[in-house]
Amino acid sequence: MTAREGMENGQEIFHTRSVIRSIGDDEGDGTGKESLEDLYEQSFQSFQEGEVVRGRVVHVTNDYVVVDIGYKSEGVIPTSEFRDERGNITVKIGDEVDVLLEYHDDDEGVVYLSKEKAAKIKVWDEISRVFEEDGIIEGKVVAKVKGGLSVDIGIPAFLPGSQVDIRPVKDLDVLVGRTMTFKILKYNRRRRNVVLSRRVILEKEREARRAETLAKIEEGRVVQGIVKNITDYGIFVDLGGVDGLLHITDMSWGRVGHPSEMFQIGDSITVKILHYDRENERVSLGLKQLTPDPWNDVDQKYPEGARVKGRVVSITDYGAFVELEKGVEGLIHVSEMSWTEKIRHPSKIVNVGDVVEAVVLSIDKERRRISLGLKQLEPNPWDLVAERYPIGTIIEGKIKNITDFGIFVGIDEGIDGLIHISDISWTKRIKHPSEVFQKGQTVRAKVLYIDKNDRKFSLGIKQLEPDPWETIGERYPINSVVSGKISNITDFGLFVEIEEGIEGLVHVSEIGDQQKPNVLQSYQLGETVEAKVINVSPQERKIGLSIKRLIEDREREEIERFKASQKTDESPKLGDLLQNK
Repeated sequence: MTAREGMENGQEIFHTRSVIRSIGDDEGDGTGKESLEDLYEQSFQSFQEGEVVRGRVVHVTNDYVVVDIGYKSEGVIPTSEFRDERGNITVKIGDEVDVLLEYHDDDEGVVYLSKEKAAKIKVWDEISRVFEEDGIIEGKVVAKVKGGLSVDIGIPAFLPGSQVDIRPVKDLDVLVGRTMTFKILKYNRRRRNVVLSRRVILEKEREARRAETLAKIEEGRVVQGIVKNITDYGIFVDLGGVDGLLHITDMSWGRVGHPSEMFQIGDSITVKILHYDRENERVSLGLKQLTPDPWNDVDQKYPEGARVKGRVVSITDYGAFVELEKGVEGLIHVSEMSWTEKIRHPSKIVNVGDVVEAVVLSIDKERRRISLGLKQLEPNPWDLVAERYPIGTIIEGKIKNITDFGIFVGIDEGIDGLIHISDISWTKRIKHPSEVFQKGQTVRAKVLYIDKNDRKFSLGIKQLEPDPWETIGERYPINSVVSGKISNITDFGLFVEIEEGIEGLVHVSEIGDQQKPNVLQSYQLGETVEAKVINVSPQERKIGLSIKRLIEDREREEIERFKASQKTDESPKLGDLLQNK
């Protein structure tokens, strides 16, 4: 089927021109004058195939659109070239359109046109013009493709990823659907290839803004900017072709964990220029400097001794930091959390996010430090203990813990008293307190010493009884004779227990006949011996004994008795006395 046969209700358009030609044939008189048909033909423009011309829509059917381009025959274009995405025809009679004359069939009397091809030719002409004039062209990003983006500028063009922006764009998908302007880097009409750049335009715009911005930058000035990049240590702000760094320490008087907590890329921000290095073109910015420093009057807001409330923002091994207001934090040291308990870690008492009440202990404005205390909210129980249990008081309590060096006895809530192993007995030798006591056992003791600053409460059990060494000199005067069992044998002498827990030393030189070899071997542990007290030292808790002197004294006594017996007849002879001895 020909194009003419396919057009509905379009026969009359072509029929009219056929009638005119037939009339011209009848009226020709052969005199050389121009016939009506000749005049008719001359009235039409001359066109060449491949030429783009402008025409007017004269008829629209479901299959074809008829366009009058001023030629002797109307042209036809498939209706498909005028349908939108939904299939609706987007052209009506009277509309003017640019079309390409593909070819004309004089036999059929039909001119074949193309709107799409005409549009593409015009696009390529525009591309050539823009490229030659170093101009810009507008296009719409239609899809993400390998290595970049596909842009519709009338024909598909390629935008490399490196040419999208001045800085790398992580997510190219966000640009799909956006209409932007581009520079044409290169094109090849034969290969239908066009490469675009958005970066070139942005760089030129940036340089223009940069020159303008640099001329206005001065320290102390407040400026507007756009957050361009976020790092762990701060954010980079585009001030207009010039980037400035807003360091994390200059973002807020308060605590900032990470810049992303406060900003997102693309945010508009007002900042103050703190420093400008013209040589290196580096700009330092500040945000907190736009508001007063809260530490200026911190001593008036939070005087020493005042009760304050704040939120726990950080916990360390040595304490907890409490935010009293933005930019003002105080430290509750672990030692200031409890009067009585030994806190191993602050997390046992507080958690991050807790709102706590505390007492201001000290303020150091220069070092920007505030010391806080939790335990100061309550009276110091050690003050009460000192009043309630003065030195010399006899107390009673249960053993809470037993260690190598002593036992701890519960006194008051959270307060334990220590009975050192040396204060258990005046005389007994105790290797470990567990030999004498058990956990939970109730004991009586005397208060020996209280140090509320160091939180020490010393008790003694042996102090409930008099020190036996204080009267040792009265009970064992020098030259008195004592009897006891040998408790220890050493290289330098014998230890003799003369009463429970009290020993005297018989030095090797005070044992006896020094002419005997290995004189110590004559004695055994547990053997009962008698000795003479030759030295008493209550301060050093020592008693010196002598077996030798006791023997010598007794020998002298025998001799004295012998001499006295010589005065009577019945007195025994000296030889007999010695023999009996």
